[in-house]
Amino acid sequence: MEYRKLAGTGLSVPVFSFGTATFGGEGDFFKAWGNTDVQGAKRLVDICLEHGINFFDTANTYSRGASERILGDAVKGRRGGLILSTKSTFPMGDGPNDCGSFRANIIKELEGSLKRLGTDYVDIYFMHGFDATTPVEETLRTLDDMITAGKIRCIGCSNFSGWHLMKSLSASEKHGWSRYIFHQVYYSLVGREYEWELMPLALDQKVSAMVWSPLAGGALSGKINRKTPPKEGSRSAAMDFVISSESEYLFKAVDALYEVAEETGRTVPQVALNWVINRPSVANVIIGARNEQQLLDNLGAAGWKLTDEQVAKLDAATNTKPVYPYWHQNQFPMLVPSPLKK
Repeated sequence: MEYRKLAGTGLSVPVFSFGTATFGGEGDFFKAWGNTDVQGAKRLVDICLEHGINFFDTANTYSRGASERILGDAVKGRRGGLILSTKSTFPMGDGPNDCGSFRANIIKELEGSLKRLGTDYVDIYFMHGFDATTPVEETLRTLDDMITAGKIRCIGCSNFSGWHLMKSLSASEKHGWSRYIFHQVYYSLVGREYEWELMPLALDQKVSAMVWSPLAGGALSGKINRKTPPKEGSRSAAMDFVISSESEYLFKAVDALYEVAEETGRTVPQVALNWVINRPSVANVIIGARNEQQLLDNLGAAGWKLTDEQVAKLDAATNTKPVYPYWHQNQFPMLVPSPLKK
């Protein structure tokens, strides 16, 4: 398994991490993703470790803590050498203080996550989303304190806009606090908005990308095409907010993926994943699986590269006009060069 240094740090991570949102299956939303129990989780963890993946990602809200508990049981007795990440910010209850990135909630949720995971610390702790109701200084000071206390090794953010991330980085620099080194983002062949602003920011500020849903919620799994819509109640149907499963844009992308898959002798999801892992600023891609077969297929996306012609074919099939001001900036590449141009 290929390992990559996180930009601006000495920490190396495998190009793939295993996402555990399929563990637990509590609630209608996560039930559609999967309901892996402890025994199933142990087997998936075993396969990951056999293939050099030591990085496991979860969140407090995944099945309301069940994902963390199952992951904790699955890695019990072999914590050393593993990279564990989890998150907080989103609601964990109905009370007015049961969500957010303010000091009291971060500490409460971190302690809960550590208990469920059965560990004294997490390697990477993410703010799952931006909390505009809490000063970034309060969030970052708390996270820095938790690093000093030894409960967190480093911090990341997720689903931030460009100005959210830049404001946070500026505050960390001003006060000498730990900075976000990871941005967990949605990025896929049919979800390329990350390229407009967040990718240039990541490269400029040395914040590595950790990609979630690289297969667009299963839309690029090879199971969905013009003749085969997603099954009712499936994960792909539940992730329709990522991309409509009846979109002509999606079908064009899938057509191109099938062409490249035939050229390479690879599967459709392997081609889609390979495209993502070789994009600028991407250090890690989260793969998830309900079963061993899916996991092993996903692992086949590493260790090889698409040709420039194949990348160009996929890019052309999914290219869209960006929103303002990016379409305006793109008219002057001598002033604002694209990070995708070699």
